[in-house]
Amino acid sequence: MGLMTYLRNKAGLVIFVIGLAIVAFLLGDAINVGKPFWQSSQNEVGSVNGEGIDYQLFNAQVDQANAMYQQQMGGASNPQMRNFAVQQVWNQFLTQNLLNQEMEKIGIEVGKDELNSLLFGNNPSPQILQSFGNPQTGQVDKNYLNQVIEQAKTNPQVKQEWEMLLQNIKNERLNQKYTTLINNSVYTTSLEAEYDYNARQKLSNFKYVMLDYASVNDSQIKLTDADYKEYYDKNKKAFKNPEETRTLEYVLFDAKPNAADSALVLGEMQKLKTELQASTSDSVFVTTHAENRLPVRYYTKGQLSPALDSVVFKTAPGTVVGPFLSDNAYEIAKVIAVKNSPDSVNISSIVINPMAEGGMDKAMVKADSIKNLITGGANFAALAVEFSADPNSKNNGGEMGTFTRGMIPELEEVMFDGTAGDVKVVPTNNAVHIIKINRQIGNSQIAKLAIVDKSINSGKETTDAAYAKANNFFTAVNKDNFNDIAKQQNVTVNKNDRTLAMDNMLGGVEVPRDMVRWAFEAENGEVSDKVYETNDNFIVARVTNIQPKGQQPLESVKSNIEPLVKNMVKARMLKEKMNNALNGAGSIEQVAQKLGKNVQTVENVVLANPVIPGIAVENAVVGTVFGLQPNKPSKSIEGKQGVYAVQVTGFVNPKALAGDELAAQQKQISEAKSQRSWGTILKALQDNAKIVDNRIKFF
Repeated sequence: MGLMTYLRNKAGLVIFVIGLAIVAFLLGDAINVGKPFWQSSQNEVGSVNGEGIDYQLFNAQVDQANAMYQQQMGGASNPQMRNFAVQQVWNQFLTQNLLNQEMEKIGIEVGKDELNSLLFGNNPSPQILQSFGNPQTGQVDKNYLNQVIEQAKTNPQVKQEWEMLLQNIKNERLNQKYTTLINNSVYTTSLEAEYDYNARQKLSNFKYVMLDYASVNDSQIKLTDADYKEYYDKNKKAFKNPEETRTLEYVLFDAKPNAADSALVLGEMQKLKTELQASTSDSVFVTTHAENRLPVRYYTKGQLSPALDSVVFKTAPGTVVGPFLSDNAYEIAKVIAVKNSPDSVNISSIVINPMAEGGMDKAMVKADSIKNLITGGANFAALAVEFSADPNSKNNGGEMGTFTRGMIPELEEVMFDGTAGDVKVVPTNNAVHIIKINRQIGNSQIAKLAIVDKSINSGKETTDAAYAKANNFFTAVNKDNFNDIAKQQNVTVNKNDRTLAMDNMLGGVEVPRDMVRWAFEAENGEVSDKVYETNDNFIVARVTNIQPKGQQPLESVKSNIEPLVKNMVKARMLKEKMNNALNGAGSIEQVAQKLGKNVQTVENVVLANPVIPGIAVENAVVGTVFGLQPNKPSKSIEGKQGVYAVQVTGFVNPKALAGDELAAQQKQISEAKSQRSWGTILKALQDNAKIVDNRIKFF
């Protein structure tokens, strides 16, 4: 078997896909050499500081990541799954290229001698140990390693896989060196440690009076351009857009199946139930009529829908049960047999590869010969090491572990219907297996079933009616009357403020990618060029705002910040009122009396968690508290929820840190800094990089 299969078995598909993706990115420039610049850039999904990734290469990694998610989650691929794969591969591309460029800039590299040591030295790379390690000795199987290296000289596929593994090993060591460099640059002074300790341990007790912003009616506030500008200038950093976004208004026209559609499918299933009862070839019937075409095999409790699970194990063989409604589908099942069977089986296996033996017939002859040696007393483990084509079997002396039902039917039948000690030769589509049943574990009921299912889909009448409504709306609207027509036709206008180029959901509803592509090509105010369709809805949309990448101008954020600007203006009014009450007051009680308010008491608040109970997080208020002297009213404080005046009643100081405790505090903070440093560094590298994202052109 190839190195690729070997790595999947040893390291798992997740590690393999991620490693392969990173290597493919690093090799991207080499593949693009010789292409005209304009042609290369046209086919680039994106670039980082001029280093691009070709669409075909990127898409191959997306396909592999998507296959990984599909294997993990089961079922068919869907747009959300693929979109997630696109995002993951893009993030890998950005991260590895940013890090590689930075490491090259500062001179971090892996030399030839260092790489050889990672392959053949006393402390090999974990990837080499994982891929070529002998589990019995815990050491690298150097014979197998050298065998792969020799194969790589003549076999192009093995060569490509070997080079990918080498690049992964280099990347791993480079990242280790960079991590060490970063961690060694992180330091915490004793003053920092003491400040952090006090921020978490020092307690404050105080009283406050608050004038709530909600106490001022919005109708009393008349905002001016100067108000907006003042707020905008104070908070400019908050209006920097990391990528272009668009605001969409859209109307959904429901095309989900209705009661009539459900009744139609139920009628079909009632008919199929009669036909399945009379069928003499259940497998062919399932293949012909079922939607998911589940294999006709034995099932255990818990593997079926709740409705089937509750009846099939106590139903007489030959009976068809159902139809039952489960997850928007009807299902029926013919109970072919019910019996008791082991819950799991522990086996050993030797795998013969027919391609290596010259065909299935020759592989069967070899397998029979090996079986005869085993039944004659030969050591199974030794024969597995010598003959098995499967790396797991070869490296573990044939031991494959314990399995439950749900595998290849031919293997399952032999393993679960045989008895402990049996040795069987089992041919499958692409291999011949010599199976030894070591032991069978547990015993419970199983049922052999032929399951037929059909989803409830919207019928033509349902979809036609929904489309007619959508098309009627679409033909009536333009950029100026969108909301007016929506009111006339009694449909709801939804809004998505920050639509990103790679989104495929609006407000929790799946939308087609071509609709998002339209939105990012449209002008502001433009109505969608057609009625867009999903499985459950027809959609008509309109672009109402475009927020380009970078610093947003005041006009583009004006409507979003209006409530905050109102609070700023209210704060001016309330601060004047609070200052009048503070004037001449010697205590917070006197301030409250002037305002006609009650004094509120707060205890045991720490600076690291600046929450006023029953109110909210109030950083400015709690920060002020820790800078006050006890028993004196503060000046007015502009908070998130209102304007405050506070008076400290006392502090509870923790015991002072010294010696080992101080050192431990410094170490703890440094470790936390190190954990945060990667994210901080990547963000800094990304903020300072020239990143071109063309994914919307391709996905």
